[in-house]
Amino acid sequence: VQILLKLWRNGFSLDDGELRSYSDPTNAQFLESVKRGEIPVELQRLVHGGQVNLDMEDHQEQEYVKPRLRFKAFSGEGQKLGSLTPEIVSTPSSPEEEEKSILNAPVLIDDSMPATKIQIRLADGSRLIQRFNQTHRIKNIRDFIIQSRPAFATTDFVLVTTFPNKELTDESLTLQEADILNTVILQQLK
Repeated sequence: VQILLKLWRNGFSLDDGELRSYSDPTNAQFLESVKRGEIPVELQRLVHGGQVNLDMEDHQEQEYVKPRLRFKAFSGEGQKLGSLTPEIVSTPSSPEEEEKSILNAPVLIDDSMPATKIQIRLADGSRLIQRFNQTHRIKNIRDFIIQSRPAFATTDFVLVTTFPNKELTDESLTLQEADILNTVILQQLK
């Protein structure tokens, strides 16, 4: 673990943290350990017996100035609770796979008509992305799923919008009439 100790006129700080006074007995003990060339007990506990690299900077001719906080992007991952979205088992497909699914598409597109892309999240955790004309019908999405994944031909399933959750029961509606242009559609098994 890399730790930076900055010595100021009125105290010291660790890794751009708060100012710690020289007069505090705990802090004095900390600095005595550093002067003896030892790693302070506080830092040993912090790294659980791991290796510590302690660097020092001398700013004793300056007063401590609290550093501005640097932006740190969220590096975790999110989870949705209470969603009708099926559990995603597979990893998301790469842009190359998405392009391949568009290129191998069994849907005939009329380039003179307005088009839209629909992402379909299948019940098996995979996804398909396909271009459709806005005049295609919801039935065409169902047919596309069955053509792309023949295993679903004998399976009873429904198509659902993501937000707000709405089952697409009238499959004679065009994509524009159903208001699902450039959206994500979920396949749910019955």
